[in-house]
Amino acid sequence: MSVLVEPETSAPADTPNMSLVVVDMVWPDQSNHHGTLFGGAALSMLDRMAFIVGSKVLRGSVVTAAVSRLDFAAPAPAGHLVECRAEVLQRGRRSVTVDTRLIAEDLLSGARTHCLSGEFVMVRQADEAPADAAEAAEVAQARHEAGAENTAMACATVAEIVFPGHVNHRGVLHGGPAMAWMAKAGFVAATRQVRRPVVMAGTEQLDFVASARVGDVVEVTARVIGTGRRSIRVQVDMWAESSSSGERRLCASAPLTYVAIEA
Repeated sequence: MSVLVEPETSAPADTPNMSLVVVDMVWPDQSNHHGTLFGGAALSMLDRMAFIVGSKVLRGSVVTAAVSRLDFAAPAPAGHLVECRAEVLQRGRRSVTVDTRLIAEDLLSGARTHCLSGEFVMVRQADEAPADAAEAAEVAQARHEAGAENTAMACATVAEIVFPGHVNHRGVLHGGPAMAWMAKAGFVAATRQVRRPVVMAGTEQLDFVASARVGDVVEVTARVIGTGRRSIRVQVDMWAESSSSGERRLCASAPLTYVAIEA
């Protein structure tokens, strides 16, 4: 993500209402087959913003702990400028909540469209894993096994390897690539369910409960858990497995909502 930092972003790092604004372009390699910014790429942009702001405010290495109030309001077409905004909503001793927004701008007409918003909770890396991570993994495994019995609902699995380009300077997977992989798996499951073009509409909560590191094999499972007239609700879980020890752990979990659109 190449960015241009605008002048208004020069607030001191210890300012409670610190904000940051950067701009980027939507290129074809970031777009889906509809010619608009892929949801996973958009999430990665906002996660990077939250990471930068969180690092400045907490003065240390941070990781994404949770994402909430995620709302896809409109697509960002290829060739448009996107403006990413981040503002601190709440600061704790070891965590910070960052409000993020993505706005698309047609450089020829100047028309601006609000595309995406979400709240990111960033925590200092030493405090990244909640105490109930093992319990969360057990619940997710039970949910996955129960879903395997329901063949009426579509599912999908995406496998990836965590390479150095996916991680921060401490070797921990960035939330951006993780969310992009989860969005991809959810997209496949939702499309299989309705056999129509779909786009991501949002999620109430995305929780990161453990980290993935360089060399880990990541498996993202997505299973449709409900459908409406046009909406498809998909449960997505991301697991990491150590290639050396074989240890398997739940890293992230979220119910994602997709909406079918006209072909």
